[in-house]
Amino acid sequence: MEYNIDIAIQDPQWSEVKDLETLTQDVIRRTLDMADLPEQAVESPFEVSVVFVNDDMIRVLNKEYRGKNKPTNVLSFAMLDADNDLDMSIFSLGDVILAYETVDREAKENDRFIRDHIAHLLVHGTLHLLGYDHIEDDDANVMETLEIRILEGMDIQNPYLQKI
Repeated sequence: MEYNIDIAIQDPQWSEVKDLETLTQDVIRRTLDMADLPEQAVESPFEVSVVFVNDDMIRVLNKEYRGKNKPTNVLSFAMLDADNDLDMSIFSLGDVILAYETVDREAKENDRFIRDHIAHLLVHGTLHLLGYDHIEDDDANVMETLEIRILEGMDIQNPYLQKI
């Protein structure tokens, strides 16, 4: 399996997170190693794009693509569903976009390390690129179970457990 992980940090607040690029590479690689890959990704080289933005930028994207005029923690734009007849030497799985203020606030509210929360959101977003979803309960169980297994391999606790 040959792939590239393209990382763009578009907001300086992300510099607060030590070794963000290394964390991102490690999390995406582990996710790709443990998840079922689509046929296109097995047959040819592919890439995943990760973009670190702020709440203002993700709000614009969330409004434009999801009709929700508010920031969110992570958005995924999968290319698997796109009509992609372009002759590309490398197949794009899509983009995972995280917003700093929301991610930071959620980590604090849930008494979690920000790096652990980022890791969870990167796993979650990457699984969406691979076709996983959580709309139906059965699909959510499959996706969440895989997320938990991937994170356990990085010594990160189950993000779905409630803190007492």
